[in-house]
Order: sequence, then structure tokens, then C-alpha cells
Amino acid sequence: MSEPDGDGPGEPREWFAEAARAEKPDLALLCLLLGAVVGACPDAADPAKTERTVDEGQVELDRLSGLLPYARGRTPEQWARTLAEVLGEDCGFGGAAGDYAHLESSLLDAVLRRGRGLPILLSVVWLEVARRAGAPVRGVALPGHYVVGFGGRQGELVLADPFAGGRLLPETEARLLVSGTTGRPLSRAMMEAAGPLETVLRVLNNIREWAARRPERTDVRLTALDLSLLLPHHPLRLRHERARVLVERGEFTAGAKELEEYAELIAAAEPQAADAVHREARIARARLN
Repeated sequence: MSEPDGDGPGEPREWFAEAARAEKPDLALLCLLLGAVVGACPDAADPAKTERTVDEGQVELDRLSGLLPYARGRTPEQWARTLAEVLGEDCGFGGAAGDYAHLESSLLDAVLRRGRGLPILLSVVWLEVARRAGAPVRGVALPGHYVVGFGGRQGELVLADPFAGGRLLPETEARLLVSGTTGRPLSRAMMEAAGPLETVLRVLNNIREWAARRPERTDVRLTALDLSLLLPHHPLRLRHERARVLVERGEFTAGAKELEEYAELIAAAEPQAADAVHREARIARARLN
């Protein structure tokens, strides 16, 4: 398990930042750290509790992987069906529309306990269990619905939907899913492997969207933004969103300062947008009076 240098795991956000900068980021570790930090809101995550959360989560993923029956030379479809039988049928992992209403559906430690979650978190469970068992597996970040792919390097790619208990997802259904979500056809780029950092950013985006619909949970939204900004690559616009959240929370001086910093970052490329952000900053400072 990857941990920061030193005598212990250190402050949870620092641990998350270091894990994100690793040469080969550990998806399970990042998701477990994310869950510990976000789940502690509005308080700061406790380092000792975070370490226990990470250890217990990794042990549970190891245990689930050990439930897969041994077999030589499984085809991609056989891998997909085996995971569906063990995780979906035997262990009861899956999702339903109501799971979108719960923050726990985006936190890996809670998903491992409850067996319920959003498509992307259930896919993380599938990915990590399958990877431990040596399966040729990848995350497939389809627009609006994250799924798992087996095989695909030189041959057929078999898609499975962990949200539906691991049901196989034929390409015709994947095309309908994408066209219904985006109005665009399924492209080869959409089927490429989603990396750990891309996946973690998408999890954080889901949490931000969940919190944005609940004005009383600006603590969760701000924490998700902070973690997103710790990733090596993140959209610059998240800095603007963070500044606005600070203003919403009544932290007018801090929010105005971050608005001004963001305006300076975009001034050369987007002068009109920068002027608008400077006006936002002046309005925020005026609210101090």
C-alpha cells in the first residue's frame, strides 16, 4: 500500500496529494482517502481513522478477490460473467436510482460496506477485485455512465455494467446509452481505458454536483474542490468555482482574493472574462460593509 514518506501516513489531504503524484497512482487508495476526507465533513479527517479506513478497504478488496474461483485462460466474457456472479449475485453489489441521493454512494469505504453505490464507485470495486485476480480489465468512462471493460488489447472488448450487478452491456446498448446522454455516436475514444486520476476526478465531480444541489452542504462541495485541485491535472475553472463557494459561505475576503487570482490567470487568454471576474471580486468585497 502506498503511503507518504515518514513515520506514518500523515495528514489525510497530504496523503491524498502524494498518492495522486505517484508514478503509478493506486485507484483504490485514492478513492479510500477521498472517502475518508469527504466523509468526515464538516470536520477534518482524523489521520488514525483514515489509516484504518484505507487498511480495511484494501483488505476487503483482497477478500472479495479471493472469492473468485480459480480458472486458467478465461476469456474476457468469462471474466465478466464470473465477476457478475460473485460480486453482483453472491455479494449483492449493485445500484438503483435512489442511490444517487446519498453521498455515501460516492465513498468507496461506504460502498464496500453497503454493497450499493453509483456506477463509477461500483466499477471501482469491479476493477480492483478483477485486477487483483489478474483479469484484463479497464475502466470505461462512457458519458453519463461509467462501466468496466474486459479484454480489448488485441481482441474483443466486453463491457459490463456493475450498477446493474455486472450485466453484460452489448455495444448496441452502449451506443444507445451514449447517444441518449450526449446526442453523439459512440466513439473509439470513449472506449479507451480511463486512468486512475481521470476516474478520481470524475468521482469528485459527482460529489460536487451532489453538494451543489444542497446549499447546506457547501462544506462537502468545498472539500471536493480542494481534493480536485490537489490532482496533478485539473480544469482551471475549478479555481473560479472554489472562489464562488467561499463567497456563498460568507468568506468574502478569501473569496474575493481567489477571484482576483483566477482573473489574473485567465487575463491574457480571456480578457473579457477576467474583467467579469474582477467585478465579482469587487462585489464580494462590497458585501463586507
